[in-house]
Amino acid sequence: MAISSPNRSAEKTAPQSRSSKAGLVFPVGRVHRKLKQGRYADRIGALAPVFLASVMEYVMAEILELSGNAASDNKRTRIIPRHITLAVQNDEELIRLFKNATIAQGGVLPHIHPELLPKPKTGKKGKKVKTTQSTGTTTTTKKGKGVGQSLESRSCYL
Repeated sequence: MAISSPNRSAEKTAPQSRSSKAGLVFPVGRVHRKLKQGRYADRIGALAPVFLASVMEYVMAEILELSGNAASDNKRTRIIPRHITLAVQNDEELIRLFKNATIAQGGVLPHIHPELLPKPKTGKKGKKVKTTQSTGTTTTTKKGKGVGQSLESRSCYL
């Protein structure tokens, strides 16, 4: 007759994965298996795949958050490779991490050289000309005074 020890519970609990024990979404068991298959070392410690899975999960969460922001800035609900590229290229730490990586269908970061931008228009005698796009009226401002005069009111410009 076997005597049961008082420390054992009568009910068996369901087995819990290492990912759920660590509070992670990324699979710790799969990371451990891939570390062993990759032959990176003869032996792999028990906490190494947990740490690696948590780092991978953090980096992915950061990329997804930034690319989701890029998608919403472009008024989109679905993240495409272009949004991931914009997110990575606008973050200094991620640029260093992915400096040698190429994202397929990602495109490039938009940049116009400052010399190619149109120069501000100037009127006669060094006056700056401002054009408002909502009304289409043009006003001139004298330097230093800030007083504007509508050109539509002058007969020579009509």
